[in-house]
Amino acid sequence: MHDSPELTADERATYEWQMWVPGVGEEGQQRLKGASVLVSRIGGVGGTAAYELAAAGVGRLILAHAGNIKPSDLNRQLLMTHADIGTSRVESAARRLRELNPRLEVVTVPENVNAGNAARLVGLADVVIDAAPLFEERLAMNGEAVRQGKPLVEAAMYELSVQVTTILPGQTACLACRVPEPPPDWKRQFPVFGAVAGVAGCVAAVEVIKLICGLGEPLADRLLVWELREMGFRLFRTRRRPGCLVCSALPQVEGASR
Repeated sequence: MHDSPELTADERATYEWQMWVPGVGEEGQQRLKGASVLVSRIGGVGGTAAYELAAAGVGRLILAHAGNIKPSDLNRQLLMTHADIGTSRVESAARRLRELNPRLEVVTVPENVNAGNAARLVGLADVVIDAAPLFEERLAMNGEAVRQGKPLVEAAMYELSVQVTTILPGQTACLACRVPEPPPDWKRQFPVFGAVAGVAGCVAAVEVIKLICGLGEPLADRLLVWELREMGFRLFRTRRRPGCLVCSALPQVEGASR
């Protein structure tokens, strides 16, 4: 992350209540202001995460999402509007985020993450949020985040189920340890309520805030599964897989979970 920039009087007034959180204070808020976060994509999960990070005072967001807004986006993509149907998703999102936080720097990338652009996009950020619907995108981001040593928050949902975990290169299992290849039957379209996607996005945003500010314990080597149909939480341990083509060559960091 960049050097911690000074806060303005307006920023102190805006973020006063969250700076009361033990362990945050002015130093933590300065860290948020100096941080850059890549969010891919900015649909129901990623858009909610981006919104909460903008509200929290993260200084720069890199938004990667191709295509234009469709009517079917509007049940969950809170950064999109009916008036903007047919226009760029990332431009609509950037405008809405700047309305919330005019101090925010937004980098718009009208592309989905792939093997060809992952290195460039991950290289722009301090922390990455993976909210992509396809495993090809997720695995491309995972590989680059591990290679570049960038923390990666994996957030996903399906129907009424939410899953979130945090990958710390050299310390935890990576996504490829659990899903080495894209599942052959996985489809981009799936059952989704916006409220469920928003839960996943909010949890992902909290994980990023914790990582930047050094708060609490991230979901490192822990997969949170929240079944909203029954309102039940479960935490599963994850392990680095011997022979993983992405992370098995990395040395185990001293003190990492085993």
